[in-house]
Amino acid sequence: MDYKKVAKEINDALGENNIQAAAHCATRLRLVLKDQAKVNQKALDAIDEVKGTFEANHQFQIIIGAGDVNNVYDELIQLTGTKEASTDDLKAVAQSGKKQNPFMSLIKVLSDIFVPIVPALVAGGLLMAINNVLTAQDLFGPQSVIEMYPNLKDVTSIINLLASAPFAFLPILVGFSATRRFGGNPYLGAAMAMAMVMPELVNGYSVANAVAEGTMPYWNIFGLNIAQAGYQGSVLPVLAVSWILANLEKFFHKRLLNAFDYTFTPMLAIIITGFLTFVVVGPVMQAVGDSLTAGLSWLYQTTGAIGLGIFGLFYSPIVITGLHQSFPAIETSLLADVARTGGTFIFPVASMANVGQGAATLAIMLLTKNTKQKSLATSASISALLGITEPAIFGVNLKLKFPFICGMIAAGISSMFIGFFHVLAIALGPASVIGFISITPNQIPFFMIGILISLLVGFTTTYLYGKKHAYLLASEEPETADVPSVAKEEERVIEEVIVAPVSGKLISLQTVEDPVFSKEMMGKGIAIRPTEGLLFAPADGELTVVYESKHAYGLKTDAGGEILIHIGIDTVELNGQGFSTEFQVGDKVKKGQLLGRFDQQKLKQAGYDDTVMVIITNSLSYESITPVTEGTVDSKERLLMLRSKTESN
Repeated sequence: MDYKKVAKEINDALGENNIQAAAHCATRLRLVLKDQAKVNQKALDAIDEVKGTFEANHQFQIIIGAGDVNNVYDELIQLTGTKEASTDDLKAVAQSGKKQNPFMSLIKVLSDIFVPIVPALVAGGLLMAINNVLTAQDLFGPQSVIEMYPNLKDVTSIINLLASAPFAFLPILVGFSATRRFGGNPYLGAAMAMAMVMPELVNGYSVANAVAEGTMPYWNIFGLNIAQAGYQGSVLPVLAVSWILANLEKFFHKRLLNAFDYTFTPMLAIIITGFLTFVVVGPVMQAVGDSLTAGLSWLYQTTGAIGLGIFGLFYSPIVITGLHQSFPAIETSLLADVARTGGTFIFPVASMANVGQGAATLAIMLLTKNTKQKSLATSASISALLGITEPAIFGVNLKLKFPFICGMIAAGISSMFIGFFHVLAIALGPASVIGFISITPNQIPFFMIGILISLLVGFTTTYLYGKKHAYLLASEEPETADVPSVAKEEERVIEEVIVAPVSGKLISLQTVEDPVFSKEMMGKGIAIRPTEGLLFAPADGELTVVYESKHAYGLKTDAGGEILIHIGIDTVELNGQGFSTEFQVGDKVKKGQLLGRFDQQKLKQAGYDDTVMVIITNSLSYESITPVTEGTVDSKERLLMLRSKTESN
């Protein structure tokens, strides 16, 4: 390859003086451009050595290939006079030069926090829906199921216990996940959340009553009266506490010596965060919740149907923050004097919002080709339609963004409709398709029409938008199994066998969340979710690339195969932290020989995917590249069969 010529062609295609900053990783140039509109995409695509281009995280990335990208980068830097930058520097330049959408950034953070705890919410949500069906009055007759069949009472009690646990102790789940997302020790986050739901505290659901009745106990610390209030079922306070805890932990890690750091950092982080929680964070978040509920009452009483439509539109975002936990206080007061108030307006709106999100998730279930996502969407949509939306919101809709917005729109339209007919609830129950059991009898038909509107709008808008913008689901795995089945060995000529460089679960390359690999821009191959941090040579050969950050290796095998082993997604940004290597470029290695190590825990704590990609970069030289096993694989076991393009059966 003529590196100088390639660099000049790339620079010409990008536009004169259009490179603001430049870095590179193992396979691609990473550029921040001054004006992407100046790029001549056709000219770039015409360069033989350019294997593809795409834009991600405000960086324009040009795929060159392992072993060549560093030389093209050097020539490009020399040609343009652009200052060399690390990937961290490039990331900072990219972020500073682009306006972030605060709403989408917040959604991304919340999605990162809640997606890992979705299985617990799915289980609790479906069990709670079953409990609602068994205990609801007038659903199958004048009596509930357990009243008609008393022998089911204890069964229902156990179901209710299991269903309530994930939500009653939600702060612990959120504290663990959020602290990890913010870069802290997740176990400290869980410990702090446990303190917020200790039985010694007044239960979070009873705090308002305790304050109103004057029975709230207080700590007296240095003259300050601190309420002994718990946070059962809360989300927003725990998110704030987790952020404070993680940042305090980082602060002490940087300033305490090793022995003192290990001993005192956890204690200092917990005790400072604990005092801030009960002195500042709790009261402030309570005030935010009180203000929200007072504003909602004013909105309905002043603006009627329009206000109810606005409330419906934003009900699901409110659920994300956990502030909806404060609504029972308003509903209780409204239901306490039904003769005067007519009932509560919050319950019908919650039903519209839940059905809207459930309908959107149902559409994704039909659209997605990802079997895992389809399974989750199936259970989450049922749960949402029966009143529990957390699995649908955090597990499906927020991740894809557009279903969440479509569900919001459906809730806004249907809430406005029921507002015109003054639909109110005279009791609390499952805010869902079966919520009619709590509605004033003569308003039930209008409630059900509203449910139908929310269902149709949520489903239709999501389905049509998802169908039209199918690329939004392009990163999903194909409907086939993770690893294609292997044809009988006697039906093919084996040119070379590549062994697994790590132990772990095999996944399709198309599921990897990096288009360079998922779209096979670098070549065909397979990916492995590793179970240990040891990396072994997949074949006999010579190392052509040992990247400076030790996250990627290039190997040319003795039989002619060219293999790229890439550890993780965007792990070049770690600048070698958590990686070590045993070899240098040019070294000869034997199949199964230890190449290096990587710290899985450090990668995950830093928020990086540790999936290992095994790519045959000269894929065009082979007629087929086929996995020889399914499911899981141990390191040094047979992984890929390479069949020569020149051979025949």
